[in-house]
Amino acid sequence: MPVNKKPVTSPDEFNADAFSQAAIALHVSSSGEYAGQSPHAHRKGQLILSLRGAVSCEVQDALWLVPPGHAVWVPGEIPHSCRVTKNADTCFLFIEPGAAAMPEICCTLAITSLVRELVLYLAEQGQAYSTDSKTARLAAVLLEHIPDVPVEALHLPVSDHPKIRNMAEALFNEPDDRRTLKQWAAHLVTSERSLARLIKEATGMSFGRWRQQLHLMIALSHLAEGQSVQRVAGTLGYDSVSAFITMFRKALGKSPTQYFSSLD
Repeated sequence: MPVNKKPVTSPDEFNADAFSQAAIALHVSSSGEYAGQSPHAHRKGQLILSLRGAVSCEVQDALWLVPPGHAVWVPGEIPHSCRVTKNADTCFLFIEPGAAAMPEICCTLAITSLVRELVLYLAEQGQAYSTDSKTARLAAVLLEHIPDVPVEALHLPVSDHPKIRNMAEALFNEPDDRRTLKQWAAHLVTSERSLARLIKEATGMSFGRWRQQLHLMIALSHLAEGQSVQRVAGTLGYDSVSAFITMFRKALGKSPTQYFSSLD
């Protein structure tokens, strides 16, 4: 059996699959941005919970981003790479296949206070706990409650198609780029109709909706880092702060200030 818990400064230093326990957890605080490993996979499923800051997780066809109080779920054996913002406070919960009724696809979960506290408590315990221990009983309670937390649509579909990948990378680097679909089509040497059809088939969204979702992902990440609404609106190229707030409210039902206040 693996040795008991030791200090961990990043999840890269920890091999969760070396443990047979149904659930084990890590609590990692970071003073700087963490870019994580290149795409990798685990036997165990992985729940990445953001306590402070934001976490993004990229899989083959989508980018998932979670603000504080949320988590991204990555089932076992799915290649993924993760990134956390500066000064993030993050928990990693690894779950054995079949130990809980978790989704079979990646998703974003709105974590309840009970689940958060159970994960934090489990992270303080030794990972090599026995099956008849108090820790094992607590883990069983945690695994019973996690499937009940609500799923939220905080993700951006990103195709492996070179044209869409090109657009996504350009817009992440320069989110204030306001080129129209027609201008993007000319840049990518294709017709406007063909590009619109490609985006719809690959992401399930129109170009305008897809770019708005990309802006929302970037906004959530920057706001979670503590940047002001005014600065984020400027970064995304909005003509006014009120226009940005309107977009944010339409997407998430609350203004940025109300949304992050509700996560405290």
